[in-house]
Amino acid sequence: MRLQPHPLFLVATALVLLTTGCGADAAPTTTTPPTASLPTEVATVAYVNDGDTLTLKAGGRVRLVQIDAPELYDDCYGKAARVALRRLVPNGSRVSLLRDPALDATDRYGRKLRYVLVRGLNVNAALVRQGAASPYFFRGDRGVYASALLEAVREARAAKRGYWATCPKARLDVGLGSITGPA
Repeated sequence: MRLQPHPLFLVATALVLLTTGCGADAAPTTTTPPTASLPTEVATVAYVNDGDTLTLKAGGRVRLVQIDAPELYDDCYGKAARVALRRLVPNGSRVSLLRDPALDATDRYGRKLRYVLVRGLNVNAALVRQGAASPYFFRGDRGVYASALLEAVREARAAKRGYWATCPKARLDVGLGSITGPA
């Protein structure tokens, strides 16, 4: 079954193209990768499990791909990371789930690995920009938003946002994900 993009996603994509320019002379940006070409589905969030995992009303779970948030109970900023995700994606939110064909479709726990968009906002990148998560490139694989995620973490660290201010042992390692120290 081929999933069709939600009409609002198509409108948002068209607006992005119109406002950023789509001519051959336009410089590529790190914040607007070719999302229109990514397989997309629309879902409703039932519950926010932790700082990087959602449960869907239709069943199944989504792990936000290419990022890692601190563990809920063991890591510094774990509970705050879940609060950050809940603010961006409250229960009942309609979201667009974008699958990156260059990356795994599911993880070892059966969760879908997706970029999550809410009203055009890339939630994965927003969490990193807030300092609630870090880029995480499993096996070194980098998806279409890798540059945007790296830009977001540089911004968060420089501004000392989220766990970059709160957790003295926080460090960046894109191969390990979020490293914040114990809670």
